[in-house]
Amino acid sequence: MAKTVLVVDDDPTQRRLIQAVLEREGYAVVHAENGGEAIDRLTKGGGADVVLLDLVMPGGPSGLETLAELRTAGVNIPVIVLTANGGIETVVRAMQAGAQDFFIKPVGPERLLVGVRNALQMTQLTAEIGRLKKRTTGRTSFDDIVGDSPPMRMVKALGSRAAKSSIPVLITGESGVGKEVIARALHGASPRAGKPFIAVNCGALPANLVESILFGHEKGAFTGAHEKHAGKFVEANGGTLFLDEIGELPLDIQVKLLRALQEGEVDPVGGKRPVKVDVRIVSATNRDPAQQVKEGAFREDLFYRLNVFPIEAPALRERREDIPALIDHFITRFNIEESKRIVGCSPETMALLQAYDWPGNVRQLENTIYRALVLADSPMLQPHDFPAISGVAAPLDAPVAVMEGPDGEALSTATETAQSSSPAPDSPIRITDERGHVRTLEEIERDLIQHAIEVYSGHMSEIARRLGIGRSTLYRKVREQGLEDHIKEAG
Repeated sequence: MAKTVLVVDDDPTQRRLIQAVLEREGYAVVHAENGGEAIDRLTKGGGADVVLLDLVMPGGPSGLETLAELRTAGVNIPVIVLTANGGIETVVRAMQAGAQDFFIKPVGPERLLVGVRNALQMTQLTAEIGRLKKRTTGRTSFDDIVGDSPPMRMVKALGSRAAKSSIPVLITGESGVGKEVIARALHGASPRAGKPFIAVNCGALPANLVESILFGHEKGAFTGAHEKHAGKFVEANGGTLFLDEIGELPLDIQVKLLRALQEGEVDPVGGKRPVKVDVRIVSATNRDPAQQVKEGAFREDLFYRLNVFPIEAPALRERREDIPALIDHFITRFNIEESKRIVGCSPETMALLQAYDWPGNVRQLENTIYRALVLADSPMLQPHDFPAISGVAAPLDAPVAVMEGPDGEALSTATETAQSSSPAPDSPIRITDERGHVRTLEEIERDLIQHAIEVYSGHMSEIARRLGIGRSTLYRKVREQGLEDHIKEAG
């Protein structure tokens, strides 16, 4: 999502000039004519990512008074003040009131953009430091999970209730949906927050070392045991042990795991006596554990011991409304890690990403955004930054421009250098059937889309542009008409 800048200035000309500069860089701009309007917007849910605040505004609170009131109300977004009076006393007062930067009007476009970028980057750095600190100290909560769709609200509600006790939780869901994120939130929202959170991927444990890794071993217990090892249960003592891909555990280890859960103690390999442990067990699997029980691959008694409080993590395609927030989260994180300054996605790109099914779920989206951000040349991610999804190659000699299509969606336009194939011979679409009756619009539309796919070799951006519809609309119609195979054949 594009970052939003609130421009607070009583001069409409100044507001329009600032808006023109910011919108060229992909920012969304909203206005307030005075401090009162700005306070109402920011304290009543309107929101913004950065505020440009004029210090001298007649007919209401001054810029400094507005800034002070915003900080008192707990609004902590970055504020850059603007004024024609650049005296040192004014600068000091503004900074003491909580301003992050200071512009003297008239401000040049480059200075304006640098200031806004720096303010956003500082906010992102602060948020990322806070996120990492929470993760390191085991205090990640459900408020830190990105997503507010109905399925995610259900997950958060169930998780918040389960976190209050030590009840065993089994998290199910497809690979990549974020089961470990939910497990960390369970730990961070529980009375065990701040204590150890130990994650174990059971599918990655060597078969001959599973018991030793989980329950520990004594020195000399087996060849190569040169020193004593505590084991994951002991490491998690007082905290939470997260057993990911629990269905991958061998049956003989499942027996010992069941005993450890029932007795609250583990038997280290080569040990003479059991070791008492106090751990909260959260397990996860991308398989159907009930089906595994039927097939004899998972012990029924262990299944009932772990599946006391089940939580199903939804696939990303089941919560598409969360995709913009997830994209914004990943762009913010990767901007910091890679020292990039990507503002967001173009409307066309966002529609494309929301229409995609994401078989690899949130993990696939994360990696896709990472690749696009590293390779992107413009402040806004474009469809050609996602060639595996859009089928569009990056333009060689022309920048991407954005225009609005007839249905209000953004369409990508570029100098047509990549597609130099000559147009196919005219192949009229029949409007009547064999009996002379007019065919339905749906039938004619299907033939037209199929013909366009063949003519333009499956290049969806070009097809959408020629048909005069948005890419998301085209993808929806292709799915409804069952034309996916034609795209693959054309490509």
